[in-house]
Amino acid sequence: MSSTDDRGTEGTARAGDVDARVVITPRVREEGRQVREGARALVFKPSRLTIAVALVAVVGALPLLLSVPFFWLSLLIPAGIVVWVLRTRTTVDPDELTVRTVTSSRTVRWDDVRGLRLGRRSSVNAVRTDDTELTLAAVKVRDLPALSLASGGRVADPAGD
Repeated sequence: MSSTDDRGTEGTARAGDVDARVVITPRVREEGRQVREGARALVFKPSRLTIAVALVAVVGALPLLLSVPFFWLSLLIPAGIVVWVLRTRTTVDPDELTVRTVTSSRTVRWDDVRGLRLGRRSSVNAVRTDDTELTLAAVKVRDLPALSLASGGRVADPAGD
């Protein structure tokens, strides 16, 4: 069996690979490798670079902080962004799916998930057996191959042949 890596070259599948046909995007390449090596769970979270952007916004706003009354309240926006980045995540393992937001956390067993719905702006929602939807925080359509690996095959890989 042969597989194609991200440079388009042919390679041979190793016996330890979960599925040699899985296409791993650059963002999740490392996580996918860890799952294949036996990691228990895969965590999807927002980019930590967003914190640097929030800090740059604070530095840029410093002159206004000193000259405009009550402008210091605008610091709540970057602080909220930092809290959101540090708190929000989706953890996927072969048994369950845990979604953590700023204010809550919810764990769902894969047996209770009927399927996935791809939403606007490449968001992914888990559709439960009772037809309620759970938005998978920080999971995008490009992450579906890694989600397939982490779920132990409970979610079909859309890139698979």
